[in-house]
Order: sequence, then structure tokens, then C-alpha cells
Amino acid sequence: MAHVTFWGKPGCAGNAKQMALLRASGHQLEVRDLGAEPWSAQRLRPFFGDTPVKLWFNTSAPKVKRGELRPETLTEADAMALLLAEPLLIRRPLLQCGETTTAGFDSDQIAAWIGLASGQPSVGEGCPRPDMPSCQPPLEAKQEYTSE
Repeated sequence: MAHVTFWGKPGCAGNAKQMALLRASGHQLEVRDLGAEPWSAQRLRPFFGDTPVKLWFNTSAPKVKRGELRPETLTEADAMALLLAEPLLIRRPLLQCGETTTAGFDSDQIAAWIGLASGQPSVGEGCPRPDMPSCQPPLEAKQEYTSE
């Protein structure tokens, strides 16, 4: 399975569930504190890819929830300055596996990327990876039938 670097907020119940799901899926995690990391714009920007600026923000952050900060009105430069000044505004978790990075925990995206354990949403009609437990055929389908 994959080695994943996971930047989250210590004590966050959502991040704890996400880490548990990744571990149950067989992934090895290197867990880091999002707020303690020495971020720079050059280092942080790749996690957001081509997503709109408003999706770079943690919608549960108090400033966002109260409407004091409206991410949809920000330029990329202004948004990055705010995120660097207050890392808890960053949509979490930040994930990295190899050279690929992402922000947030989209189960479908992660299932397609590195795989998730059985019972979790997968992308498209089939399973993202044939070696994932959810991709195995049901037991009755595995039986061999012989003609008499």
C-alpha cells in the first residue's frame, strides 16, 4: 500500500476518522501537525491544484463560519497570505503520496488515487483498484461450476 504524509489538526475528530480509514486501507501514515509546519506559498500552493480559491479554506474555521472571512471574494495572492498567517484556515487534511498532493478528504478522489477499504465510496462503476477488498467478487461468484 501507499506511504501517505497527513497534515491535520491534533485532536480533530474528523482527522482522526480519516487517519483510521487510511490505516484500515493498509496505508502507512506519517502524521504531521498542520499548524506547526513551516509553510511557504511555494510549498503550500501545489496542494490546491486547480481548485477554486474558496475551496482552499476550512469551512468550519470560526472566521469563515461567522462570515468574517469570505473566501469566494479573495484573490489567490490574498488567500495564500491569509492561509500562511493562519494555517488553521487551510482546508484539511493536506495529503501527499509520492509527488501527488491534495487538500481535503474527498473519499471518491482518494479511493481512485490510492484506494480505500471496503464499504467506502469508490469512483465510477468499478472499483478503483482490483486489490482492494471491496473489489473482490462475492464468495458465491468465486465458486467453480463443473458441468456433469
